[in-house]
Amino acid sequence: MRLAAWVVVLAVALAPRAFGQGSSQTAVQSLPDLGSVDSVLTPLLEKKLGDAIMREIKTQDPQYVDDPEISDYLQQLGSRLTGGRQDFEFFAIRENTINAFALPGGYVGVHTGLISTAETESELASVLAHEVSHVTQRHIARAVAQQQQLQMPMIAALAAAILLGRARPDLAVGAAVGAQAAGVQAQLAYSRDFEREADRIGIERLDDAGFDAHAMATFFERMQRANRISEDSTMPGYFRTHPVTSERIADVQNKAASMPYRQHLDSPEFQLVRAKLRSEQGDARDAVSYFQSALKEHRYANEASARLGLAYALLRANQVPQAQVEVGRIRELGMASPMIDMLDARVRHAAGDLKGATEVVARSRERYPNWRALTYAYIAGLQETGRNEEAIAISREAVARYPRDARIYGMQAKIYAMLGKRLLQHQAQAEVYALQGALPSAIEQLSLARAAGDGDFYQLSVVDARLKELRAQYTQEMKEAKR
Repeated sequence: MRLAAWVVVLAVALAPRAFGQGSSQTAVQSLPDLGSVDSVLTPLLEKKLGDAIMREIKTQDPQYVDDPEISDYLQQLGSRLTGGRQDFEFFAIRENTINAFALPGGYVGVHTGLISTAETESELASVLAHEVSHVTQRHIARAVAQQQQLQMPMIAALAAAILLGRARPDLAVGAAVGAQAAGVQAQLAYSRDFEREADRIGIERLDDAGFDAHAMATFFERMQRANRISEDSTMPGYFRTHPVTSERIADVQNKAASMPYRQHLDSPEFQLVRAKLRSEQGDARDAVSYFQSALKEHRYANEASARLGLAYALLRANQVPQAQVEVGRIRELGMASPMIDMLDARVRHAAGDLKGATEVVARSRERYPNWRALTYAYIAGLQETGRNEEAIAISREAVARYPRDARIYGMQAKIYAMLGKRLLQHQAQAEVYALQGALPSAIEQLSLARAAGDGDFYQLSVVDARLKELRAQYTQEMKEAKR
């Protein structure tokens, strides 16, 4: 089934009977306040809808950037803007277009093209702050609340439009769900009031997090200039869904002018992430040539990021010895970053030095305990070097800290299988499926865990309790799907 169709099915399953009750009066002109929207789209339904869409993006969208280092960077950048809130997830989509989008339930996506276009970290943060504000102010729910009548098919259309609109805002709805979704498309075009509110709150977030508050206006101005000299077909996607006017730019400038000037220094990871993304574009040999020319002509923000990009391009081209040389040159520059350590470990791994790679990651984890990519790499390194019991111990610590991380559960399942611990293997795999929304498969894995015959009383009790919980959850979802 195509991705858009999956989203529609999931959205229909999530829509309760209360939707669709009411008159067919025309939409109210004033913006609904935060309290009034709950009768139309509750926070719980928003979260379920966002979770469902995000699961489909992660499992079905080939453009989803499944790179722990990129995810770590965006998550830590976003965490600064949200005050460390745990209910937000930031992720990247591999698209060269300049776009970002917010999904219900605290999901914020950014296209790699926007990351590459932003000239400073504050500019990138300004876009994320704007999108975070769309979420915190519940603009999707408030747009829906403008409709006095909301039928179940409209919820399905909403889900499809949100998902498809993140990549092709010009085609967001029509092809996916037909004529009925056309009404939703108008709702999804954020009103000027919503945009002003997201700008106002977003710039406050930007300032509170220590970024340059003027960066939002700077980025908007540059994109507006690019828009003026481009054809409509090449208009940056962000400005199809977030129209920028001179009035809006002036409002942002005035707001920033009232704040104290702050010069924000980009983190090392900002340029390193951009370089890594650039190294993955096009043919590997072309990527090598690009960075070699950039280094020769001194066309880079900093030398370390350019050499990191070159090293990754060399790895893609299977030129491991040359990549080792670049790692040495980066180390000589003295820049410290978990991304440099990860590159070092990857190059050592490619050269066959598994022990050395694992040691690099182990030291880096002590210095950067919040970088999840290092935990993944350490667990994998321990497993590859035959230290399975240590790998399991680290994975258990990681699961306790990140209970919704399917990747860690998947690594656990693999290691338990190697150790011949079948109950624990199936139990871990069940959590992978549960987090992916595949409840029947999760239930099947727990049934296999019960029948494995190698668990103690406590382990079986845990499996039975989880099996009961997932069966009840699946039954409830099936009931909702029939409404």
